[in-house]
Amino acid sequence: MSETQNIEYKSIWKDEYLKWICGFANAQGGRIVIGKDDNGNIVGVKM
Repeated sequence: MSETQNIEYKSIWKDEYLKWICGFANAQGGRIVIGKDDNGNIVGVKM
């Protein structure tokens, strides 16, 4: 599944993504998937 108007992939969490959440809430809704890159590939967490 690729990114769409209602689906956004992010490889890491940043507090600025709270703006995306507000945007989705004020529009038609949506999903932010943390742990995937822009191509939809699953990325790991560095320890």
